[in-house]
Amino acid sequence: MLPTLKQLQYFKSLAKHLSFSKAAEACFITQSTLSASIKQLEGILGCELLDRSGRTLVLTEAGEKVLERASLLLRDAEDLVQGARAQNKPLCGRFRLGVIPSVAPFLLPRFLPQLRELYPELQLFLREDLSRNLMIALREGRIDAALMALPYDTTGFESAEIGSDDFYLAVPSAHALAGAHEVMMEDLADEVLLLLEDGHCLRNHVLAATGGRMLTANEDVQATSLSTLVQMVDNGIGVTLVPRIAVDADIDRGTSLKLIKIADKNARRTIGMVWRRKSSFEGNAKLLCKALERFMVETQRDVSVPQDVSEKSA
Repeated sequence: MLPTLKQLQYFKSLAKHLSFSKAAEACFITQSTLSASIKQLEGILGCELLDRSGRTLVLTEAGEKVLERASLLLRDAEDLVQGARAQNKPLCGRFRLGVIPSVAPFLLPRFLPQLRELYPELQLFLREDLSRNLMIALREGRIDAALMALPYDTTGFESAEIGSDDFYLAVPSAHALAGAHEVMMEDLADEVLLLLEDGHCLRNHVLAATGGRMLTANEDVQATSLSTLVQMVDNGIGVTLVPRIAVDADIDRGTSLKLIKIADKNARRTIGMVWRRKSSFEGNAKLLCKALERFMVETQRDVSVPQDVSEKSA
């Protein structure tokens, strides 16, 4: 006799809440029904999944192992259903997309209206988080794909590049380099580089692009978002590197910043999509990649022609 998917769903909910009443409520069933189902599951598996001896429920060692396997089975079953539905029509139904913070606010608000026009039956659910958290969510089946910046360790997953995201130097208007059309990385050796805090992949990509040739601000001068970083530069605290998608989204609007092209082929990152291998969502992920690629090319801002400050403040 094999356990049912419903029994595994009930057990996963119980493992999450560690309370029969809360788990039952989350599953829209009675507590007695949940309790009976868990007992049946333990009987089928021949082991106790929960330690009920204390005041609070605790998963047994066997329960931890079963939870891990059950989560994968439920993920694959959900993939099966959603993927089969997606075969009838491209990019329709539910699609859960994770996006990193240095991409989401600059690309999605401009791209999503176009995407809705192209695929009106798509139900896109978004989750913004750091790369490491998105990879965990992807592995556990809580999202179907992740829009990230590469390079990043995607071992065990499928991925596709969407486009190059060049870095631009952002300096205050009174800076000595403010009038330059282009700079070399060697020109920045004495500049204080402002960075995002640890955990943001953009921080690592910027450090890789500079190759250690710039001074970095101490840990007390870090930002949690690119928008905050830009404001710090505008106030003369230092300089930073801004990715192209943020430039295209007018991240400098309302500031007196100068954005300068960097004449270094390594001063860039790559925007890409990552999904689980053999996932039934692969076709949809690839279609989304193509739509994003077209959008990024069509909406690139010409930063070679400086905008008037009053125009940016409008």
